[in-house]
Amino acid sequence: MKTDERSLRKTDGDGEGPRPKKRRHPALTFLGELPGLILMAFALALFIKSTLLQAFWIPTGSMEPTLVPGDRVIVAKVPYYFHDPQRGDVIVFEEPDPAKEPDRGVWGAITHWLGQGLGFSPPDHPDYIKRVIGEPGDVVSARNGNVYVNDVRISEPYLHERTARFPETTVPAGKLFVMGDNRSNSLDSRFTLGFVPVDRVVGKAVWIIWPVENMSGF
Repeated sequence: MKTDERSLRKTDGDGEGPRPKKRRHPALTFLGELPGLILMAFALALFIKSTLLQAFWIPTGSMEPTLVPGDRVIVAKVPYYFHDPQRGDVIVFEEPDPAKEPDRGVWGAITHWLGQGLGFSPPDHPDYIKRVIGEPGDVVSARNGNVYVNDVRISEPYLHERTARFPETTVPAGKLFVMGDNRSNSLDSRFTLGFVPVDRVVGKAVWIIWPVENMSGF
């Protein structure tokens, strides 16, 4: 009887079939994939923080009673993709004076941005949180304890005190006039902070998430 040559090719020297591949231990498989998973997590966190949402810690009492030191708020960036900040919005913004930013060059600026986005390096200056009072072109002033915009008194139910008098101030194009809700203890557009360029705005504060007893929207 003639032996089938194809069957001979399928056997090795001892007459057994091909040996099955040794399965890799699941733990080793996971460890091999771990660097990629970590990289993806960092990329996702950077994407969310850069384009969608960011958590912000309230460091001072300049926004009392609306916000108190230690509150954590969620800042949304999406709304200002469609329109500029509006009167009454509570906004987070970067240092408004570009002259205070260090000159790092292109590569240095990119690496610093990545480091800040991933939480590895601190910002050059702390971000600020204030309320928008005047939009570009508005004339803002305060008299008799009340704030006027374009000679019309605005309603500010969030205040627990009156506003000290300041003269009429015209808001330049592309900038905002901001004030803290704690009018007697807030460095804002009335004093050293000055006007805030719209392009320095990080986003709109939309929700207090911590502590639990302070949870609420704006």
